[in-house]
Formats: sequence, C-alpha cells, structure tokens
Amino acid sequence: MSLEQTEFRTVLGHFASGVTIITTHYLGQLHGTTVSSFCSLSLKPPLILVGIDLNANIHDLIVESGVFGVNILAEQGETASRHFARQVPDKFASIDYQLGQLGVPLLQDALATLECRLVERYPGGDHSIFVGEVVSTSTQAQGQPLLYYRSKYNRLLHTPAASLVHNVAVES
Repeated sequence: MSLEQTEFRTVLGHFASGVTIITTHYLGQLHGTTVSSFCSLSLKPPLILVGIDLNANIHDLIVESGVFGVNILAEQGETASRHFARQVPDKFASIDYQLGQLGVPLLQDALATLECRLVERYPGGDHSIFVGEVVSTSTQAQGQPLLYYRSKYNRLLHTPAASLVHNVAVES
C-alpha cells in the first residue's frame, strides 16, 4: 500500500520546524530560497544538512558554486520567508544583507547565520540532501525563531523563562 502525498504532508505538518533562507552566489549573481528542511549533523567536524528540491533554481547553483549560507529567520521574518519562496528576478534588491567570507549573502535580520562549503550531496527522492561544513557563524543577541507548523507561520509563546524550565533529575 502506497502512502498518499496529501496524508504524508499532513503528518509531517505536525512537526514544528524553524524557517531558513538558503543563499548562494554563482557567476556574480546572488540567489536564495526558503527552506524548512534543515538540521545539524555533526559537531566534529561542524556539519549541517539541508534538503533542496531538485527543481529549485538554487539546487544546481549550490552544486556549481560549492558554497551556501543558512539564514535562520527570527520571528519577524515571515515577510522575508514569503519573499524568498516566490519566483522574482532579483530577490536581494530590497533585502539588507552582507557578503560572508565565502561570498554568500547573509541576511542582516537573521536570528543566526551559517556559511558552508558543500562537502556531499545525496539523493533524497525529489530533493537532494546537501551536507555542508560550517566555516563561519553569527548570531543575534536577542530574538526568537520563526516557526512553521501545520502549514502556518508561528512564534514561540513569550512567557518568563523560569516558567519554561523544568528540572528533572536523571538517575545514572
């Protein structure tokens, strides 16, 4: 029995994820797209995973350039997320960014950024799984992440930090 795509998407929508904008440069042009399939892989060496649709314009550009940036969006980043999800000619025309040490655009308003060298690409159905070695990072001192849950943008509930922490003793 084959799993229906709609059912699969609905089930996966129950997993909250952060929202990122993946960026690269190729032949003097800047490129970016919104991605939610991103996670850490290894501390030594520092590696991350990102899933990119085979049909996305940026897919082959990352392969060719060998570098990419991960911009983890802050809670006010919904507009940027929607902007980079669309097909527009110059996505960076109205966006504040700076070029990182690898030349990839890093968004000024991102909660955190990572610059990566592409070290591996694996097949993943209708996506490629890119493994990036992180060569530089930055973080904002303040802020909360933008979340994506059940096909909607969400934010963390702002409550005093003390009420969010529960200490649990673990027996060893």
